[in-house]
Amino acid sequence: MWKSLGQLIWVLILFVLVLLLTLLTTRFIAKYQRGQMQGSQNLRIIETMSVSANGYIQIIEAGDVYLVIAVSKDHIEKLAELSKDQLTLRAQPDAKPVADMGESFHDILDKVKKHLPKK
Repeated sequence: MWKSLGQLIWVLILFVLVLLLTLLTTRFIAKYQRGQMQGSQNLRIIETMSVSANGYIQIIEAGDVYLVIAVSKDHIEKLAELSKDQLTLRAQPDAKPVADMGESFHDILDKVKKHLPKK
């Protein structure tokens, strides 16, 4: 009996270690990819809005020009060119932009919890 309990505890410890290693690896890869994507000084994504399952409208800054583009799986098309006074920019221009891809997981989880039957 003690041998089985010891094996169970050992397997649980290994499982937790594998989960921690997975978490650290995922964070490392995310930081690396974020650094690769934001390495340019001349191109910046200002805002992103989802219009379909695989289609987005983005406002990008290319040098001193602001462009509105439509991005889909196989195609990118310029929709408009904007001037800086036509945009409502963030208060901190040095802050890194965050692409808005919709609701956060926490918001979606809260909505699902509200619709679940109460015990």
